[in-house]
Amino acid sequence: MKKSTLPKTAAVLSVMTLSGMLLSGCGQAVSQTPAKENAGVAAQPAGAIENCGRTLTFTSVPQRVVAMTPGQSELLVKLGAADKVVAEAQSKGSELLPELKERGNVQQLSDQMPPSREVLLGANPDFVYSPTAYEFTAEQGFASIEQLKAAGAESYIATAGCMERRSKAEVKDILTDIENIGAVVGAGERTSAVRTEAAEMLASVASKVEGKEKPTVVELFVEGNSIAAIGAGIEYDMIKTAGGENLFSPSDEAFATFFSAMISPETLVQKNPEVIVFTTLDKAHEDTTRTFLQEKFPEVDAVKNQRLVAVDSDDVMPGTWGNLRAVEQIAKGLHPDAF
Repeated sequence: MKKSTLPKTAAVLSVMTLSGMLLSGCGQAVSQTPAKENAGVAAQPAGAIENCGRTLTFTSVPQRVVAMTPGQSELLVKLGAADKVVAEAQSKGSELLPELKERGNVQQLSDQMPPSREVLLGANPDFVYSPTAYEFTAEQGFASIEQLKAAGAESYIATAGCMERRSKAEVKDILTDIENIGAVVGAGERTSAVRTEAAEMLASVASKVEGKEKPTVVELFVEGNSIAAIGAGIEYDMIKTAGGENLFSPSDEAFATFFSAMISPETLVQKNPEVIVFTTLDKAHEDTTRTFLQEKFPEVDAVKNQRLVAVDSDDVMPGTWGNLRAVEQIAKGLHPDAF
Protein backbone atom coordinates (compact mmCIF):
# COMPACT_ATOMS: atom_id res chain seq x y z
CA MET A 1 0.00 0.00 0.00
CA LYS A 2 1.27 3.50 -0.66
CA LYS A 3 0.23 7.04 -0.09
CA SER A 4 -0.49 8.75 -3.36
CA THR A 5 -2.39 11.54 -5.01
CA LEU A 6 -5.80 10.32 -6.12
CA PRO A 7 -7.09 10.81 -9.64
CA LYS A 8 -8.25 14.34 -10.38
CA THR A 9 -11.97 13.62 -10.10
CA ALA A 10 -11.57 11.96 -6.74
CA ALA A 11 -9.68 14.93 -5.39
CA VAL A 12 -12.81 17.02 -5.65
CA LEU A 13 -14.91 14.62 -3.67
CA SER A 14 -14.99 13.69 -0.10
CA VAL A 15 -12.84 10.77 -0.92
CA MET A 16 -10.73 13.58 -1.98
CA THR A 17 -13.21 15.45 -0.59
CA LEU A 18 -14.63 11.08 -1.33
CA SER A 19 -20.35 8.70 -0.89
CA GLY A 20 -29.28 6.32 -5.46
CA MET A 21 -31.16 7.97 -2.68
CA LEU A 22 -29.91 11.53 -3.00
CA LEU A 23 -32.76 13.96 -2.58
CA SER A 24 -31.20 16.40 -4.99
CA GLY A 25 -30.80 13.68 -7.59
CA CYS A 26 -34.36 12.41 -7.22
CA GLY A 27 -36.05 15.80 -7.18
CA GLN A 28 -37.66 15.18 -3.80
CA ALA A 29 -38.30 17.99 -1.37
CA VAL A 30 -36.26 18.14 1.80
CA SER A 31 -38.30 17.09 4.82
CA GLN A 32 -38.74 20.10 7.03
CA THR A 33 -38.21 19.56 10.74
CA PRO A 34 -41.24 20.74 12.71
CA ALA A 35 -40.37 23.73 14.82
CA LYS A 36 -42.11 26.62 16.44
CA GLU A 37 -42.19 29.65 14.20
CA ASN A 38 -40.73 32.93 15.41
CA ALA A 39 -43.36 35.00 13.67
CA GLY A 40 -42.61 38.68 13.89
CA VAL A 41 -39.25 38.11 15.59
CA ALA A 42 -36.28 39.36 13.59
CA ALA A 43 -33.40 36.90 13.23
CA GLN A 44 -30.38 37.92 15.27
CA PRO A 45 -26.84 37.94 13.87
CA ALA A 46 -24.63 35.12 15.10
CA GLY A 47 -21.84 37.37 16.35
CA ALA A 48 -18.58 35.41 16.63
CA ILE A 49 -18.30 31.74 15.60
CA GLU A 50 -15.18 29.60 15.81
CA ASN A 51 -14.46 27.52 12.72
CA CYS A 52 -11.31 25.59 11.80
CA GLY A 53 -9.14 27.73 14.05
CA ARG A 54 -10.60 30.98 12.71
CA THR A 55 -13.10 33.40 14.24
CA LEU A 56 -15.94 34.34 11.89
CA THR A 57 -17.79 37.55 12.72
CA PHE A 58 -21.40 38.23 11.74
CA THR A 59 -22.96 41.63 12.42
CA SER A 60 -26.02 40.74 10.34
CA VAL A 61 -27.74 37.61 9.03
CA PRO A 62 -26.34 36.67 5.58
CA GLN A 63 -28.76 37.17 2.69
CA ARG A 64 -26.65 35.85 -0.22
CA VAL A 65 -25.46 32.36 0.68
CA VAL A 66 -23.53 30.06 -1.65
CA ALA A 67 -23.65 26.32 -0.92
CA MET A 68 -20.55 24.63 -2.30
CA THR A 69 -22.31 21.27 -2.83
CA PRO A 70 -25.93 20.09 -3.05
CA GLY A 71 -25.41 18.56 0.39
CA GLN A 72 -24.68 21.99 1.84
CA SER A 73 -27.82 23.26 0.07
CA GLU A 74 -29.87 20.51 1.69
CA LEU A 75 -28.78 21.41 5.21
CA LEU A 76 -29.47 25.09 4.58
CA VAL A 77 -32.95 24.25 3.32
CA LYS A 78 -33.57 22.00 6.30
CA LEU A 79 -32.67 24.92 8.57
CA GLY A 80 -35.26 27.05 6.80
CA ALA A 81 -32.76 29.19 4.88
CA ALA A 82 -33.82 28.39 1.30
CA ASP A 83 -34.69 32.05 0.76
CA LYS A 84 -31.10 33.03 1.51
CA VAL A 85 -29.39 30.67 -0.97
CA VAL A 86 -28.38 32.41 -4.20
CA ALA A 87 -26.13 29.74 -5.70
CA GLU A 88 -24.92 26.15 -5.47
CA ALA A 89 -21.69 24.60 -6.76
CA GLN A 90 -20.45 21.11 -7.71
CA SER A 91 -23.98 20.07 -8.65
CA LYS A 92 -22.86 17.05 -10.72
CA GLY A 93 -25.66 17.60 -13.20
CA SER A 94 -28.40 17.25 -10.59
CA GLU A 95 -31.36 19.59 -10.40
CA LEU A 96 -31.72 22.08 -7.59
CA LEU A 97 -33.82 21.04 -4.64
CA PRO A 98 -37.47 21.98 -5.21
CA GLU A 99 -37.30 24.60 -2.46
CA LEU A 100 -34.49 26.31 -4.37
CA LYS A 101 -35.75 25.64 -7.88
CA GLU A 102 -39.12 27.24 -7.20
CA ARG A 103 -37.40 30.52 -6.39
CA GLY A 104 -36.32 30.76 -10.02
CA ASN A 105 -33.09 32.69 -9.46
CA VAL A 106 -30.69 30.28 -7.73
CA GLN A 107 -27.61 29.69 -9.90
CA GLN A 108 -25.64 26.49 -10.32
CA LEU A 109 -22.06 27.70 -10.52
CA SER A 110 -20.19 24.50 -11.43
CA ASP A 111 -20.64 20.82 -12.19
CA GLN A 112 -17.84 18.54 -10.90
CA MET A 113 -15.21 21.04 -9.75
CA PRO A 114 -15.48 23.99 -7.35
CA PRO A 115 -16.24 27.25 -9.17
CA SER A 116 -13.42 29.45 -10.36
CA ARG A 117 -12.50 32.54 -8.39
CA GLU A 118 -14.25 34.80 -10.88
CA VAL A 119 -17.45 32.75 -10.96
CA LEU A 120 -17.79 32.51 -7.18
CA LEU A 121 -17.03 36.18 -6.59
CA GLY A 122 -19.44 36.99 -9.42
CA ALA A 123 -22.28 35.48 -7.39
CA ASN A 124 -21.66 38.28 -4.86
CA PRO A 125 -22.00 36.08 -1.77
CA ASP A 126 -21.94 37.31 1.81
CA PHE A 127 -21.56 33.76 3.17
CA VAL A 128 -20.09 30.58 1.66
CA TYR A 129 -20.66 27.13 3.19
CA SER A 130 -18.13 24.51 2.05
CA PRO A 131 -17.50 20.84 2.91
CA THR A 132 -13.69 21.16 2.96
CA ALA A 133 -10.82 23.62 2.66
CA TYR A 134 -10.07 22.36 -0.86
CA GLU A 135 -12.81 24.55 -2.32
CA PHE A 136 -10.80 27.60 -1.23
CA THR A 137 -7.45 26.57 -2.77
CA ALA A 138 -6.18 29.66 -4.59
CA GLU A 139 -3.51 27.61 -6.39
CA GLN A 140 -6.31 25.71 -8.13
CA GLY A 141 -7.87 28.93 -9.36
CA PHE A 142 -10.55 29.01 -6.66
CA ALA A 143 -11.37 32.02 -4.49
CA SER A 144 -9.45 31.88 -1.23
CA ILE A 145 -10.98 32.59 2.16
CA GLU A 146 -9.00 35.84 2.24
CA GLN A 147 -10.25 36.92 -1.18
CA LEU A 148 -13.83 36.19 -0.19
CA LYS A 149 -13.34 38.10 3.05
CA ALA A 150 -12.04 41.08 1.09
CA ALA A 151 -15.17 40.89 -1.05
CA GLY A 152 -17.41 40.96 2.03
CA ALA A 153 -18.12 37.24 2.49
CA GLU A 154 -17.40 34.99 5.47
CA SER A 155 -16.53 31.37 4.64
CA TYR A 156 -17.42 28.36 6.79
CA ILE A 157 -15.80 24.93 6.40
CA ALA A 158 -17.66 21.90 7.73
CA THR A 159 -16.14 20.75 11.02
CA ALA A 160 -15.25 17.31 9.63
CA GLY A 161 -13.58 19.01 6.67
CA CYS A 162 -11.23 21.24 8.66
CA MET A 163 -7.65 20.58 7.61
CA GLU A 164 -6.48 19.72 11.12
CA ARG A 165 -9.48 17.45 11.77
CA ARG A 166 -10.00 15.80 8.38
CA SER A 167 -8.27 12.53 9.35
CA LYS A 168 -9.91 12.22 12.78
CA ALA A 169 -13.38 13.53 11.98
CA GLU A 170 -16.54 11.84 13.27
CA VAL A 171 -20.07 11.67 11.93
CA LYS A 172 -21.34 13.52 14.99
CA ASP A 173 -19.37 16.59 13.84
CA ILE A 174 -22.50 17.40 11.83
CA LEU A 175 -24.15 18.38 15.12
CA THR A 176 -21.63 21.22 15.51
CA ASP A 177 -22.31 22.36 11.96
CA ILE A 178 -26.07 22.36 12.53
CA GLU A 179 -25.60 24.59 15.58
CA ASN A 180 -23.18 26.94 13.82
CA ILE A 181 -24.97 27.22 10.48
CA GLY A 182 -28.30 27.55 12.27
CA ALA A 183 -26.88 30.49 14.21
CA VAL A 184 -25.41 32.08 11.07
CA VAL A 185 -28.66 31.98 9.07
CA GLY A 186 -30.84 32.93 12.04
CA ALA A 187 -32.73 29.64 12.18
CA GLY A 188 -33.80 30.18 15.78
CA GLU A 189 -35.67 27.29 17.40
CA ARG A 190 -35.47 25.26 14.21
CA THR A 191 -31.76 24.74 14.90
CA SER A 192 -32.48 22.79 18.07
CA ALA A 193 -35.15 20.70 16.34
CA VAL A 194 -32.86 19.79 13.43
CA ARG A 195 -30.00 18.95 15.80
CA THR A 196 -32.30 16.72 17.85
CA GLU A 197 -33.47 14.92 14.71
CA ALA A 198 -29.87 14.30 13.65
CA ALA A 199 -28.84 13.01 17.08
CA GLU A 200 -31.87 10.70 17.16
CA MET A 201 -30.99 9.25 13.74
CA LEU A 202 -27.49 8.37 14.98
CA ALA A 203 -28.85 6.96 18.24
CA SER A 204 -31.35 4.83 16.34
CA VAL A 205 -28.62 3.24 14.23
CA ALA A 206 -26.47 2.67 17.31
CA SER A 207 -29.29 0.88 19.11
CA LYS A 208 -30.03 -1.35 16.10
CA VAL A 209 -26.44 -2.52 15.60
CA GLU A 210 -25.51 -2.76 19.28
CA GLY A 211 -24.31 -6.24 20.19
CA LYS A 212 -24.22 -7.40 16.57
CA GLU A 213 -21.16 -9.20 15.26
CA LYS A 214 -19.18 -6.70 13.21
CA PRO A 215 -18.49 -7.74 9.62
CA THR A 216 -15.11 -6.79 8.18
CA VAL A 217 -15.33 -3.84 5.79
CA VAL A 218 -13.24 -1.80 3.41
CA GLU A 219 -14.42 1.47 1.90
CA LEU A 220 -13.20 2.23 -1.61
CA PHE A 221 -13.35 4.79 -4.37
CA VAL A 222 -12.63 3.35 -7.81
CA GLU A 223 -11.73 5.45 -10.84
CA GLY A 224 -10.65 3.55 -13.92
CA ASN A 225 -8.26 0.91 -12.63
CA SER A 226 -7.20 2.98 -9.63
CA ILE A 227 -8.42 1.95 -6.17
CA ALA A 228 -8.36 4.29 -3.19
CA ALA A 229 -9.11 2.99 0.31
CA ILE A 230 -10.35 4.97 3.29
CA GLY A 231 -8.64 4.45 6.62
CA ALA A 232 -9.47 7.57 8.61
CA GLY A 233 -11.79 10.58 8.78
CA ILE A 234 -15.54 10.83 8.65
CA GLU A 235 -15.82 7.97 6.15
CA TYR A 236 -13.93 5.68 8.54
CA ASP A 237 -16.21 6.74 11.39
CA MET A 238 -19.29 6.01 9.26
CA ILE A 239 -18.24 2.35 9.05
CA LYS A 240 -17.61 2.25 12.80
CA THR A 241 -20.92 3.94 13.63
CA ALA A 242 -22.78 1.58 11.29
CA GLY A 243 -21.43 -1.45 13.15
CA GLY A 244 -18.56 -2.55 10.93
CA GLU A 245 -14.90 -3.37 11.49
CA ASN A 246 -12.84 -1.36 9.04
CA LEU A 247 -9.81 -3.33 7.86
CA PHE A 248 -7.90 -0.08 7.36
CA SER A 249 -7.43 2.30 10.28
CA PRO A 250 -5.78 5.57 11.34
CA SER A 251 -3.07 3.52 13.05
CA ASP A 252 -1.89 2.21 9.67
CA GLU A 253 1.14 4.09 8.36
CA ALA A 254 -0.59 4.83 5.05
CA PHE A 255 -3.33 6.77 6.86
CA ALA A 256 -1.18 8.46 9.50
CA THR A 257 -1.35 11.87 7.83
CA PHE A 258 -4.20 11.54 5.32
CA PHE A 259 -7.53 9.73 5.40
CA SER A 260 -7.17 8.02 2.02
CA ALA A 261 -4.47 6.05 0.19
CA MET A 262 -4.11 4.19 -3.07
CA ILE A 263 -3.99 0.40 -2.69
CA SER A 264 -2.97 -2.41 -5.00
CA PRO A 265 -5.34 -5.14 -6.19
CA GLU A 266 -3.23 -7.59 -4.20
CA THR A 267 -3.91 -5.66 -0.99
CA LEU A 268 -7.66 -5.87 -1.52
CA VAL A 269 -7.46 -9.61 -2.14
CA GLN A 270 -5.30 -10.08 0.94
CA LYS A 271 -7.69 -8.08 3.15
CA ASN A 272 -10.64 -10.13 1.82
CA PRO A 273 -13.42 -8.04 3.42
CA GLU A 274 -16.87 -9.44 4.08
CA VAL A 275 -18.41 -6.15 2.86
CA ILE A 276 -17.17 -3.50 0.45
CA VAL A 277 -18.61 0.01 0.75
CA PHE A 278 -17.86 2.14 -2.30
CA THR A 279 -18.66 5.73 -3.12
CA THR A 280 -20.12 6.78 -6.45
CA LEU A 281 -20.35 9.89 -8.60
CA ASP A 282 -23.60 8.83 -10.27
CA LYS A 283 -25.52 5.72 -11.38
CA ALA A 284 -23.18 5.08 -14.29
CA HIS A 285 -20.16 5.22 -11.98
CA GLU A 286 -21.89 2.85 -9.55
CA ASP A 287 -22.50 0.37 -12.37
CA THR A 288 -18.93 0.53 -13.66
CA THR A 289 -17.53 0.11 -10.14
CA ARG A 290 -19.70 -2.95 -9.49
CA THR A 291 -18.62 -4.45 -12.80
CA PHE A 292 -14.95 -3.69 -12.07
CA LEU A 293 -15.11 -5.37 -8.65
CA GLN A 294 -17.03 -8.38 -9.96
CA GLU A 295 -14.64 -8.95 -12.87
CA LYS A 296 -11.36 -8.23 -11.06
CA PHE A 297 -12.08 -9.65 -7.59
CA PRO A 298 -14.50 -12.60 -7.86
CA GLU A 299 -12.61 -14.45 -5.09
CA VAL A 300 -13.09 -11.68 -2.49
CA ASP A 301 -15.84 -12.61 -0.01
CA ALA A 302 -17.72 -9.30 -0.36
CA VAL A 303 -17.94 -9.76 -4.13
CA LYS A 304 -18.61 -13.49 -4.01
CA ASN A 305 -21.50 -12.97 -1.57
CA GLN A 306 -22.80 -9.84 -3.31
CA ARG A 307 -22.26 -7.60 -0.31
CA LEU A 308 -21.37 -4.41 -2.17
CA VAL A 309 -22.84 -1.24 -0.67
CA ALA A 310 -22.91 1.87 -2.87
CA VAL A 311 -23.03 5.29 -1.22
CA ASP A 312 -23.41 8.55 -3.13
CA SER A 313 -20.32 10.75 -2.96
CA ASP A 314 -22.41 13.75 -1.89
CA ASP A 315 -23.46 11.84 1.22
CA VAL A 316 -19.90 11.58 2.53
CA MET A 317 -19.18 15.26 1.98
CA PRO A 318 -18.49 16.73 5.44
CA GLY A 319 -21.20 18.92 6.92
CA THR A 320 -24.18 17.47 5.07
CA TRP A 321 -27.42 15.79 6.12
CA GLY A 322 -26.39 13.01 3.77
CA ASN A 323 -23.81 11.92 6.37
CA LEU A 324 -26.70 10.62 8.46
CA ARG A 325 -28.32 8.91 5.47
CA ALA A 326 -25.00 7.28 4.62
CA VAL A 327 -24.65 5.82 8.12
CA GLU A 328 -28.16 4.36 7.91
CA GLN A 329 -27.53 3.01 4.41
CA ILE A 330 -24.23 1.40 5.39
CA ALA A 331 -25.73 -0.07 8.56
CA LYS A 332 -28.52 -1.67 6.51
CA GLY A 333 -25.89 -3.18 4.23
CA LEU A 334 -23.88 -4.52 7.16
CA HIS A 335 -26.81 -5.66 9.32
CA PRO A 336 -29.86 -6.15 7.07
CA ASP A 337 -31.63 -8.22 9.71
CA ALA A 338 -31.55 -5.28 12.16
CA PHE A 339 -33.73 -3.03 10.01
